[in-house]
Amino acid sequence: MKEKQVASNKAESAKRLQVLWTELEKRGLDGFLVPHADEYQGEYVPPSAQRLEWLTGFTGSAGMAIVHRKGSAIFVDGRYTLAVRDQVDQNLFQPHSLKDCSPEKWLSHQPTTKLGYDPWLHTPNGLASLQRACEKIGGELIPCDTNPIDTIWTDRPEQPLAAVVPYSISYAGESGQTKCERIGATLAENRVDAAVLTAPDSIAWLLNIRGGDVPRTPLPLCFAIIYVNGQVDLFMDSRKQGPELLEHLGDIVTCHAPQQLGAMLDKLGHAKKSVQVDAGRAAIWIFKRLEAASAKIIKDTDPCVLPKACKNTVEIAGIRTAHHKDGVALTHFLHWLDKYAITNSIDEIQAAERLAQFRAETGFLQDLSFDTISAAGTNAAIVHYQVTPQTNKTLPQNSLYLVDSGGQYLNGTTDVTRTIAVGTPTSEHKDRFTRVLKGHIRIATCRFPEKTSGSQLDVLARHALWQIGLDFDHGVGHGVGCFLSVHEGPQSISKTPNKVVLKPGMILSNEPGYYKTDAFGIRIENLIIVTEPQAIDGGEQPMLGFDTLTLAPIDINLIEPQLLNEEEIAWLNTYHKRVFEKIGPALENDALIWLKQATRAI
Repeated sequence: MKEKQVASNKAESAKRLQVLWTELEKRGLDGFLVPHADEYQGEYVPPSAQRLEWLTGFTGSAGMAIVHRKGSAIFVDGRYTLAVRDQVDQNLFQPHSLKDCSPEKWLSHQPTTKLGYDPWLHTPNGLASLQRACEKIGGELIPCDTNPIDTIWTDRPEQPLAAVVPYSISYAGESGQTKCERIGATLAENRVDAAVLTAPDSIAWLLNIRGGDVPRTPLPLCFAIIYVNGQVDLFMDSRKQGPELLEHLGDIVTCHAPQQLGAMLDKLGHAKKSVQVDAGRAAIWIFKRLEAASAKIIKDTDPCVLPKACKNTVEIAGIRTAHHKDGVALTHFLHWLDKYAITNSIDEIQAAERLAQFRAETGFLQDLSFDTISAAGTNAAIVHYQVTPQTNKTLPQNSLYLVDSGGQYLNGTTDVTRTIAVGTPTSEHKDRFTRVLKGHIRIATCRFPEKTSGSQLDVLARHALWQIGLDFDHGVGHGVGCFLSVHEGPQSISKTPNKVVLKPGMILSNEPGYYKTDAFGIRIENLIIVTEPQAIDGGEQPMLGFDTLTLAPIDINLIEPQLLNEEEIAWLNTYHKRVFEKIGPALENDALIWLKQATRAI
């Protein structure tokens, strides 16, 4: 069944690529860039913007294809190197891992070319290296007035029009007006007249609004311009707006149709205003429009990004409540899984659906925060595996089951991964799991000085694996929003250099892993929050640290105690004691008995 579906998808991809070539030839182009992106440059895009998937069959949340007359290619990060080979016809698109071959490197070895691109789907920072690579071979990148894929995509879905609603200050902890005044004051300090906001999560945070235009994330797709006086022009389809929203926005926000954005940018330019735009998050189209109007462009970070990342006390309290609700649901699921997995009657889809039911039964769930990664046995070796009816597998005995999931609650967003032994784990399973756990604990217990970035901590999570020649090909931690994006910047913990320093109130994931191709996968993920600097006995300066937010047992059956030192054992026992004390009162009967056993001291 799986093979037939894949073959069908690849046949459809071949037809679509041929039609695209006809369109490109009409435009005098030798190729075209097809990123996983929309005009808002978000990680998750609506169906109407799934151009990469429509053309290639690749369903991942990051990647880019280059359609080229001498042979096309697709580029993905380490999460998707296995998935892309399964989903995409390699005779049409040669797959490449970004770690081994970037689009820039690949392009620099191709013949001279006229390569088209959609200026709405690329940022200046993102396109710069591609521009240099193209120039190196004597070619050029040509902006297209209309996207050629949109021209041939005859059954393209309509743009989303989900209602936009107010987000209560009881969850946000600060009014939209106060936020606007605060951001306006920052612009004034930097002698900037206005800032163009193109990231929907920034606008949602700034104005205390939420929407439903993007799967699994409560975002309203829109643009905004904020001025030095705290006033805001909001560009959003009027069909998303109701009386309650307009009353909530008040006098500080003026609503416009999306089509009026260009004219407003022209107005700023003609008035010789200085305009701040994020070259890493805003589409090239924005910059070209401002340049044409002679605006003074200030390339700087979106002014909402850092304030949004540093959660206030109300948000933090709400997030802790969300994690408690989520922990109860996940614990019920782990108890259920322990009871039924040994019967050989549970498959990946059933497990994912049951976990979603437990979260829904809390009465507080708004949505999942992403599609659950429910991966049994060999499927868990695929870092961002997505189960389908064709790939669905019964949880095999004496294997590992990996479940990465999360929920969207009004007071917070959760993301948690647990790896579970089904039956009896092997000595290799236990060794690798314990080494991943050691890395997890080293991040959780780390103390660090102010002005430390996440990239400086990344090695701590890998040390135990490195010592025996192993590693994993993804970051250790990403930022997480508050009833917003499950992947939020600017903070992160990864090998990739990041100058953003960790600040109190930032939330990150702590998720080291290990993946053995065609065998098994392991990941342990909790969310952590950066704490205020505190003195250390005998120390010379206060140190920041992390507090773990996630409340759910870690599978003791997969631990090799001899590999843990006393401090690591103490952390695990303390964490499990806390889980039992927080989650236990919400459980009854068998579930409570199971949790007591699952959180016993080792």
